[in-house]
Amino acid sequence: MTQPTSPPPPAGFLAEFKDAVTTRAALLVLGVLVLQLAFITSYIGAFHHPEPSEIPLAVAAPARLVAERSAQQLRTLPGKPLDPHAVEDEATALAQVENRDVDGALVIDPGGTTDRLLIASGAGASLSQALEQVVGLTEKARGRNVRVVDVAPAAAGDARGLSSFYLVIGWCVGGYLCAAILAISAGARPANSHRAVIRLGALLLYAIAAGLLGTVIAGPVLDALPGGITALWGLGTLVVFAVGAITLAFQELAGVVGIGLAILLVVVLGNPSAGGAYPYPLLPPFWSAIGPALPPGAGTYAARSFTYFQGNGAAGPMLVLAAWAVLGAAVTVALAFFRGGRPGVAVGSGLPDDATAGAGTGTGTGRADR
Repeated sequence: MTQPTSPPPPAGFLAEFKDAVTTRAALLVLGVLVLQLAFITSYIGAFHHPEPSEIPLAVAAPARLVAERSAQQLRTLPGKPLDPHAVEDEATALAQVENRDVDGALVIDPGGTTDRLLIASGAGASLSQALEQVVGLTEKARGRNVRVVDVAPAAAGDARGLSSFYLVIGWCVGGYLCAAILAISAGARPANSHRAVIRLGALLLYAIAAGLLGTVIAGPVLDALPGGITALWGLGTLVVFAVGAITLAFQELAGVVGIGLAILLVVVLGNPSAGGAYPYPLLPPFWSAIGPALPPGAGTYAARSFTYFQGNGAAGPMLVLAAWAVLGAAVTVALAFFRGGRPGVAVGSGLPDDATAGAGTGTGTGRADR
């Protein structure tokens, strides 16, 4: 007759603590703390003291010599808030603003006392206001007046020109969340290249849907952004897929920690440097330098170009996004291919070698690593 076995004595608090708080868990929590502090540092560092720096400005006058003299005076302002250059005439100055070659243009009237400042608030209200302030004070010091003309005004439903920025940020969030869910649902790393391609295919379908729905909400539904749907839809698809592909690549490189690396790149560094609340000429040097090369910045600039400038200036940012998308997809597939998978192992299971070996022979623990 089998003797009944007594239940094991209850574990003490210290034993339970040691079992619950593993080294891996502690390192992950420490990583979250570092990410949080980086978030605070990046956002406050970028936004706490906006100051204009070398804002591109065209200067036009009936006489080229007058335009060059005025540009030289503006160029020597303390702190170099402007980067002015003389152009042939007003038509050239206007074309440069509309093509996004410059952020504003000063048209001088030598026969009167009032000059005109051409701005484009669709590119960001804070940038237009900075131009108005700097040029207005300079003109006043010279005994002249300035009349502001907005040649690319933000839509009535696009307060301060921020709708494009928030639309792109929403697309970025969707991109890395979708990629994270695709990976976490079956382990952080795809076990073979077939599964990597499947995940990228699912991400592409999601990106197409997210690009269209985001555009429809920002445009026809909320009437925040003017213009057609097609260009923004294509941009949204590219933004979502690029960010998602980057996230999948980081997960291939570092497992679940890759999600944190994606957040570091896209959210901690990318969002404050995107030129949304403060366009590049108003950001500190570090953020203004990295912004155009990261998906949020490239997406925001392209969205404003499509919305208010007939797509002028969007080619460069679109190439940046395409490069991130190709790089992310290539790294994801390449690493999965070279790492490979073993027959009989659940694809993307995330099980360690000893556990999967035991599962196949019946002698292992079958327990996943914590």
